[in-house]
Amino acid sequence: MRVSRLAPLAMALLIAACAPIVDSRGNLPETEDVDKIRVGASTKDEVAMVLGSPSSVATFDPNTWYYISKRTETVAFFRPEVLEQKVLTVRFDDAGLVREIVQTDKEAAKEVDPVERTTPTSGQTFSIFQQLFGNLGRFGDAPPKRGGRPPGTPPPGS
Repeated sequence: MRVSRLAPLAMALLIAACAPIVDSRGNLPETEDVDKIRVGASTKDEVAMVLGSPSSVATFDPNTWYYISKRTETVAFFRPEVLEQKVLTVRFDDAGLVREIVQTDKEAAKEVDPVERTTPTSGQTFSIFQQLFGNLGRFGDAPPKRGGRPPGTPPPGS
């Protein structure tokens, strides 16, 4: 009798545990706000007032601003799936006026495979035992100070 009462509760918990989690990250301005920006007329300060601060500024070109947003869905322990990804790029000329506005989406994104190489270093490679027991017996009395006497030696005249 008890089991039949707990079954709906257990089923509800199982279903809730498998519900997808949707995460929204980044800063993508609204279309109405982007339409307020005029190529050749709007300045950096005006863009910052209307769109907010950019998600990122190009490393080697401070005149390129990026507004990036991404929505992902994660189900249970699986990898997150990208539902939507948009990048708004605003480029400025040397005078600080908007030169170009470009919006790209998920289809323009490229996967980047990290390189799995290791950087060679000079020195020795230690085994696990050398790492664990290598310092045993290496620490003793402190070395003598300049002009002083070695530890454990009696003072002169004693």
